[in-house]
Amino acid sequence: MSRSWSSRSRTTRVIAGTATALAVLTACGGSGDDTARGTANEPVTITFWGWAKGSKDVVDAFNASHDDIKVTFEEIPSGNAGGYAKISNAVKAGNAPDLVSIEYASLPEFVSTGALQDIGGEFTEQDRAKLLPQAVELTTLGGKSWAVPFDAAPQAFFYRKDLFATYQVAVPKTWDEFKSAAEKVKKADAKARIATFFPDDPTTFEAMAWQAGAQWFKAENDTWKIDTTDPATGKVAAYWQGLLDADLVHKNASFSPEWTGSLKNGTTIGYLGASWGAGVLKGTLPEQSGKWAVAPMPNWNGTPASGMLGGTSFAVTKDSGKKAAAVEFAEWMATTEAGIKARIASGTSSAFPAATALRPVAKQVFDASYYGGQDIYALFEEAGASIDDNWAWGPATGTTNTTIKDRFGRLSKGGPTITDAVKAGHDATVAELTKRGLKVEG
Repeated sequence: MSRSWSSRSRTTRVIAGTATALAVLTACGGSGDDTARGTANEPVTITFWGWAKGSKDVVDAFNASHDDIKVTFEEIPSGNAGGYAKISNAVKAGNAPDLVSIEYASLPEFVSTGALQDIGGEFTEQDRAKLLPQAVELTTLGGKSWAVPFDAAPQAFFYRKDLFATYQVAVPKTWDEFKSAAEKVKKADAKARIATFFPDDPTTFEAMAWQAGAQWFKAENDTWKIDTTDPATGKVAAYWQGLLDADLVHKNASFSPEWTGSLKNGTTIGYLGASWGAGVLKGTLPEQSGKWAVAPMPNWNGTPASGMLGGTSFAVTKDSGKKAAAVEFAEWMATTEAGIKARIASGTSSAFPAATALRPVAKQVFDASYYGGQDIYALFEEAGASIDDNWAWGPATGTTNTTIKDRFGRLSKGGPTITDAVKAGHDATVAELTKRGLKVEG
């Protein structure tokens, strides 16, 4: 079977299984009383929480071009850095915003706890047809539509091409080559490292496992099968443990002052990220324009492969009484040329839209001079086509990631290992799903 985004049969089977496994939970999803309809004289006001670069610019552009809906925006921390906790607490307190950003990985968690509304009545089949089918399926659970997909996020390797040239290091195509390149970088400059392991961000590791062919969550009929200790995951864990033990990569929190500082001073010369990272680097390190380039993720056997790191959707919280207006704004962000242009024009976003027809628009608007004029969108297209389609997300990602993050924070040579952390995530996930009354194997 082709491992491309155009392959739907396997994904459909996963979603069908997920639908059954989630059915008892999605029945409790919220359904706010949507009575609000705005006019030019009396616009309806909705609130939106998010963290993606360019979000404020998008809100400003929407407000300037619409007189019947007005959006109030609040920037919150990224999901795993506190944003999801803030959203969850607001939902429990009954004061959540109307619309929130939720990554695909965390959507089943919010659906399973009844925090969101089914938006199928507003987000129609005609609307969904504009978007990448697999992205739509990632937001379809229990036979209901829970969010508007915004982007896809295939992995990519960003590197300082000037320093790679100075150190005479070839851009690695495989993970074996990546290790060799890491050794050369350290030898050339004792303070420099090829990349960073992020102990605070399990999603980066999960994307690596995804790329290697792992399948942590699988729904069959009414049972969730959990396996974070499969051979593919074990291979990735052992590989990164070896890099850490040999001091071939830095270990810093993602987007921390330490990480940013190491990029600024050239002691970190690569970043294993995703398509959206193009905008992050451009916005964080404007003074390094022209020094960076993008390459496909190193792979395991010479065959291009990618996982997905992140990927954003927009969901309506359970108590919002303004669902129609919230969905209209979400669709404007995700499916219109104006929405995509507004986000990328900020200069800090490199959105790779789920709306395939808008990718040429995104490419046109994004100023690629930062990457020496490289056609980074062509690279992202190829990376997207190589995403392994044997991965699905489970309904307790928060538990999984919190546990792994906690253990990653304790990693030390001769102490707890990455394998230990992932096993702890497995055990915690099984325990959580069992506590919720779900059938679990693992």
